[in-house]
Amino acid sequence: MANRDLVVIGGSAGGLEAMCQVVAGLPADLPAAVLVVLHMPADARSAAAEVLSRCGSLPAAPARDGEPIEPGRIYVPVPDRHLLVHDGTIRLSRAPRQNRSRPAVDALFRSAARWYGPRTVGLVLSGSLDDGAAGLAAIVQMGGAALVQDPADAVYAGMPQAALAITPRAESAAAWALGAAVVRLVREPVPAAEEPDHDLVTEVEMAMSERPTVGAESFPGRPVGIGCPDCGGGMHVLGAAPAIHYLCHIGHAWSPYTLLSAQHDKVEQALWTAVSMLEEQAHVHRHLAERAAAGAAGRTVRHQLDAAEEILAAASVIRKHFPELLPEGYHGE
Repeated sequence: MANRDLVVIGGSAGGLEAMCQVVAGLPADLPAAVLVVLHMPADARSAAAEVLSRCGSLPAAPARDGEPIEPGRIYVPVPDRHLLVHDGTIRLSRAPRQNRSRPAVDALFRSAARWYGPRTVGLVLSGSLDDGAAGLAAIVQMGGAALVQDPADAVYAGMPQAALAITPRAESAAAWALGAAVVRLVREPVPAAEEPDHDLVTEVEMAMSERPTVGAESFPGRPVGIGCPDCGGGMHVLGAAPAIHYLCHIGHAWSPYTLLSAQHDKVEQALWTAVSMLEEQAHVHRHLAERAAAGAAGRTVRHQLDAAEEILAAASVIRKHFPELLPEGYHGE
């Protein structure tokens, strides 16, 4: 029987501080490799490797595409690349974003579930929304172990709460105690891995390719009447409730709460566009009224002014019923 020899950790806002506490509890002779993902801007320089190296005994460095995965090391992603595992090696991919992020926690977790199965320990830390939840469920489904930062201990409880909601048997503890939990789990023997299912294999392969080509007959999941917020393409839903997520034919992947957030942004954009266009129409009608007034066409003036008022009334309805969309400092008329 093998031992668990891969630890994958994901976090977002507040996650680096929690990672430091986890790493501080890992010994220099840890018989497992540690791969971490923190959400980061595409054009930002990440200092995570330097920070994590100072937090504990394990050396941390930015991951390099194609390098072998070795125990006793921490691999940190580079900006604008998914960090993945593939048959014992590191893969960096510029495939489409998942949960609006690249690197994404779910992408790493699913690749670990696919290639390491029960030899994986997955750990979800502080962050907003629900990246990492579906990936942690995939790790558990393949026989791996799940750890989650106690939501009460997290700076942002969204990611831990979402992970616990769909992996209720995951062990939960404060960040400072999770290092010891990792050490215990990597020393436990595990049975041989089962064959991953088609959906998991296909989705991981898509995450490794910038131009995934998957035929409709073999696309993972089942069609659902929802468009992708990033590209507008049709999406499939994967998994079973409560551990579901969505995937478009391009490769954008979405967990439910992150999808809702993206849809809200689209609604906000559409509503402000509608308000802008309505107010522009009102201005045109007023210009037409001014032109009619210059020609002494009284009935036309009244018609154009009435049209402008009706259009502005429609715009005010949007503003009234969506107050969260109003710009800061706006108090109505």
